[in-house]
Amino acid sequence: MAEHIGFIGVGRMGDPMVRNLLKAGFEVTVYDTNAAAAAAVGAKVADSPAAVASVAEVVIVSLPTPDVVRAVALQVAEGSKVKVFIDVSTTGPKMAVEVAGLLAAKGISAVDAPVTGGVGGAQKGTLAIMVGCPKDMLARITPILSALGKVFHLGENPGAGQLMKLANNLLSAAALAVTSEVMVMGVKGGLDANVMLDVINSGTGRNSASVDKFPKAILPRTFDFGFAIGLLLKDIRLCMHEAETLGVPMICGNAIKELLTITAMRQGYDADFTTIVKSVEEWAGVEVKGK
Repeated sequence: MAEHIGFIGVGRMGDPMVRNLLKAGFEVTVYDTNAAAAAAVGAKVADSPAAVASVAEVVIVSLPTPDVVRAVALQVAEGSKVKVFIDVSTTGPKMAVEVAGLLAAKGISAVDAPVTGGVGGAQKGTLAIMVGCPKDMLARITPILSALGKVFHLGENPGAGQLMKLANNLLSAAALAVTSEVMVMGVKGGLDANVMLDVINSGTGRNSASVDKFPKAILPRTFDFGFAIGLLLKDIRLCMHEAETLGVPMICGNAIKELLTITAMRQGYDADFTTIVKSVEEWAGVEVKGK
């Protein structure tokens, strides 16, 4: 008989993850503050996080901010059946350690397992899942998480997966920021945006922004890649805080944070993160458009 999995948070990432769990044969009960989103995913629906945690030993959460994760973890702890709490959100190491401590007091094991790969990876089941947990727990949860993507064990302590996720997201933001700058520079100097991308993607400048974000969401001017700039800014702020705690200088990282902050203030925190190019365009007085 298939294991019963609880899942809380069926937004852009959570929805396809639940669908892949169902496709893999798991029974799934979900909860989301958006009742319509919960009903649309095709799983059983509970009326609270505690209710989800009363029907499933393993509860996965995909939530927007560290404070929301903490609040939901406390509600999950009131469930009568839950034994394992897996957080696939991006909360940072500090919150992962705090949540692990809160849940340990209730006899619940916490696993931080943030993901990368975007909505496309969630839909295809090809996410990279960065796990921080003891090895015996890794063996327990890998068959479940493998339905969502490839599992990487970063360490046994809470927060190990979160640290890796912050590093990854800073690199992703850096690629988007600097590619925005060079593309605007080229266009203002008279270069064709499409030819620029062809050259970049054929040489050493190739990166995640030039391969995916620019051709899919920036050159067409759709700005719909699927991740809010406010959420990316949250991740980069968490990364800067962690770097400061560890005593690591983040000269480039802080510059990226400032550019993200300006964009969020001008475009709105809910705007797609690809709108970062608009901040550079406004200063330069040109737009990067495809043919």
